[in-house]
Amino acid sequence: MIKKDNNTRRLKIKTTIRKKIYGTAERPRFTVYRSLNEIYGQIIDDAAGKTLVSISSTSKDVKGELAAAKSKIERSTIVGKLLAKKALEKNISSVVFDRNGYLYHGRVKAIADGAREGGLKF
Repeated sequence: MIKKDNNTRRLKIKTTIRKKIYGTAERPRFTVYRSLNEIYGQIIDDAAGKTLVSISSTSKDVKGELAAAKSKIERSTIVGKLLAKKALEKNISSVVFDRNGYLYHGRVKAIADGAREGGLKF
């Protein structure tokens, strides 16, 4: 019996998504990575190959606000709001969301909803 692990499945889904999604200077790509305990978000201009804004739940400027959060989903929402705040400071208001092969629920949905609450449009 052939056994596939979840990471191989996610990477396969990720390549399918990345074929369709491309970030430009006007509308960069907002990508999410989640590890077992942390969550990371980046806004990337694929045309220039540069990361414009990045934030994670391990960032020093986020630590104070994450102290009140009780769950990983609450932490993800806070990270999404702070990412949107940083993006709006750099005049980025519209993005393309890249879920990076993860299913759109739980922490991935929470960071997206937090970014929408913060003012990003996607």
